[in-house]
Amino acid sequence: MAAITAAMVKELRERTGLGMMECKKALVEAEGSVENAIEELRKSSGLKAAKKAGRTAAEGVAVLSVADDNKSATLLEVNSETDFVARDDNFMNFANDVLAEAVKSGEGDVAKLMEGDLEGKREALVQKIGENITVRRVVKLEGEVVDGYVHSNNKIASIVAISGGNAEIARDIAMHVAAVNPRVGKPEEMPQDEVEKEKDIIRAQPDMEGKPAEIVEKMMSGRIQKFLKENSLVEQPFVKNPDQTVGALLKSAGADLIGFVRLEVGEGIEKEEVDFAAEVAAAAGTGKA
Repeated sequence: MAAITAAMVKELRERTGLGMMECKKALVEAEGSVENAIEELRKSSGLKAAKKAGRTAAEGVAVLSVADDNKSATLLEVNSETDFVARDDNFMNFANDVLAEAVKSGEGDVAKLMEGDLEGKREALVQKIGENITVRRVVKLEGEVVDGYVHSNNKIASIVAISGGNAEIARDIAMHVAAVNPRVGKPEEMPQDEVEKEKDIIRAQPDMEGKPAEIVEKMMSGRIQKFLKENSLVEQPFVKNPDQTVGALLKSAGADLIGFVRLEVGEGIEKEEVDFAAEVAAAAGTGKA
């Protein structure tokens, strides 16, 4: 067997991102062959990735790609366990690779999108970084004019599609969507179950108690209209000019809203609360029974 040299360990570390001892062990098992060591490590990486798959990944990034002709745009959310990893160049490169494939293939199903090389890249990155990494959502929006916006921290991204107008208008409204987070585009699009839920809340408010049913209904009607305006994109004051609604901005540009999408990293994921002091104590064998 060839002697395991420092240069061989260094090469394997640079090519895999693994620790020195793990690389040395792999080289010993591969009888000094760097290529064979890499092959065996790739086989075992699936096991390593599987062990980390149960960890909660609620941090990460939202990345955006807008077509050159502004006829479509794609949003992607990729998650990691910590924000530190989400800022890592290797993680960002992976997210952009997945986004490029999503744009190229048009695939909207994450499981299908990740088949083949991308899943291998994900497993290799899990092994290299040491955290669970997941591709959570991919969304594509098409229209006459489409543009998007990514907040500077890569945690919130949005796409807006309009008819008429231009890309600048769509981008400005996408920025508004990212900042304000409207529930629907137009009041009539609010799901009826959401309206009914809001009515129940209004009926239960203290100032409704003891009032005749017709008065309650009249007051509730006004409050529901307010609720719909506050939560509908076209009725909201435009963030760059609060004296003008988004609907008025669209009208002034000869445009109409087709739709929008907003992704916020980790939304809907229940984050695991970790007691790091207890975790360190347990690892050191000093935890109390």
